[in-house]
Amino acid sequence: MSDEKNPSSAASNFESAKAHAKEAVDATKAHIKEAVDHSKEQFKSAAEDLRAAAEAKARELRGTAEAKAKEFRETAEAKAKEYRGRAEQTYGETRERVRTLQEDGEAYIRANPIKAVFTAVFAGFLLGLIFRR
Repeated sequence: MSDEKNPSSAASNFESAKAHAKEAVDATKAHIKEAVDHSKEQFKSAAEDLRAAAEAKARELRGTAEAKAKEFRETAEAKAKEYRGRAEQTYGETRERVRTLQEDGEAYIRANPIKAVFTAVFAGFLLGLIFRR
């Protein structure tokens, strides 16, 4: 008797094939689930690695930025001190020149009082004319 002629044998083979197909589907589902779980773990690991690398780079950049800011601050302070020194020197020289001019003016007035008075009157007269207009 062949299997084709025996209906119970054909049904049995069909049920057996059906069971094998179900097992294959279940095994495939399990493999897919494992692959998905494994992929999730790899993605999580890659994301953590990326985050750690980004944090390390951020720390490195922060350190570099702080070092540059300190360098710029020191340079600015040095320039400010240099300019302050120049300003103080110029102020001192100017003050000395003004003092010298004042002393020279006083000496000229003591030596030539009449000329000084007439010069002052003439200058006052000219300024009065100029400001009147």
